[in-house]
Amino acid sequence: MDEIRREEFRERGVVALRAAVSPTELSILRRAFDWSIANPGRNASSIKPRTPGKLYNDLTNPDSFPVYVDANAKTGIPTMVSQLWGKPEVWFMYEQVFLKTGGSETSAPRTPWHQDLPYLPVTGNDLAVVWIPFESLDTSESLEFIVGSHHGTLHNGSRFSAEDPTTPLYNTGELPRLPDIEANRDAYDIVSFAVDPGDLIIFHPGMLHGGAPIAPGKQRSTLTLRYFGEDAQVALRPNDTPAILERIRAKQSVIHPLQIVKLLGNGAPFRHKKFPVCLP
Repeated sequence: MDEIRREEFRERGVVALRAAVSPTELSILRRAFDWSIANPGRNASSIKPRTPGKLYNDLTNPDSFPVYVDANAKTGIPTMVSQLWGKPEVWFMYEQVFLKTGGSETSAPRTPWHQDLPYLPVTGNDLAVVWIPFESLDTSESLEFIVGSHHGTLHNGSRFSAEDPTTPLYNTGELPRLPDIEANRDAYDIVSFAVDPGDLIIFHPGMLHGGAPIAPGKQRSTLTLRYFGEDAQVALRPNDTPAILERIRAKQSVIHPLQIVKLLGNGAPFRHKKFPVCLP
């Protein structure tokens, strides 16, 4: 990975890497994706009834770590992440799978604009989301990003409401409400990438991004792998109240370490022995 790519990731917040994984590596990643689809975790969810199309989503299944060993050990993805950061240490944080299908006559709706960080108890520069498509997508079907937005304001999370996608996740007033980006697209530097299987899109989770709609009869199945590095720190969010933290403390043996790290407190190094070490 050359310095131009590292600078692109640091400043713009997103890079597209063409033919970055081989067919063999892609089959390893697909097996992990298929396992997640067949073995839902407690956070699995489907699109609301009567909404056009279908959307299945699952993430942070604590049983998935052994299944994703090969995705990290037998592909070059952790090395690519390390090279983009310019840092040697890479830990695997969690997986997320998406299966989105258009209706028979209507498109599946777009995924609203949002940032990932408001949902996560972490902050830092050494963070990366690796978005892995299993179908060819043109720019109108792919993810969209606001260039450089990871350097800007951390907004409230979206509740992904069909009526108003800027409806705040938290009602405490600590984080500013999301702007209505879709209604004012010309005001933003929006970029999207056409992709083929084997391509990767890697972005910082502080990026404002959204998913394009899926046309009738088409499908978008994607796997995302989330990583953190040396400078990652715990960042408590408005829902991390003392009562919630006590509940996490009582359930440490059965929940994902993404929740357990909250007990370390704001500013602590984001670390837990259950997070797999990918590099070095």
